[in-house]
Amino acid sequence: MPFEKIEKLTDRQINDLHRMYQKEWWTKGRGLEDVRRMLEHTDVTVGFCDAESKRLVAFARVLTDYVYKALVLDVIVDAGSRGQGLARALMDAVVGHPSLASVEHFELYRRPELMPLYRQWGFSDDLGDLCFMRRVAPCVQPSRDQPAGDL
Repeated sequence: MPFEKIEKLTDRQINDLHRMYQKEWWTKGRGLEDVRRMLEHTDVTVGFCDAESKRLVAFARVLTDYVYKALVLDVIVDAGSRGQGLARALMDAVVGHPSLASVEHFELYRRPELMPLYRQWGFSDDLGDLCFMRRVAPCVQPSRDQPAGDL
């Protein structure tokens, strides 16, 4: 099935994205209105849709200052469309996006088993003395994968 690259989602494609989010451990439970608000405040979006039906089948988003940092988030391919090179097409579109051409550092979250995939675009987990930290907002309930408790 041929795919078409898009950089802005239609209302129907936002619903497709929400549906895809509900099937993944890291995005399950995101509300549709929150997804809409998130997209309004995302700097760069890249997606692929079925050329005929226009159904969204792959998506990634980037938060950036367009100079120093670009954080790649939510790289997702619909389960029924995996194995067709869409993850590669998404990452090529992100790192090759014209508005991100002068960004010094691209960063992303990833599972350990996906490191070989992202190394193809020059990503490394060798960060020297840098360490990742997270603060969960008090009003946000911890997920099942994230233990609650004090330091």
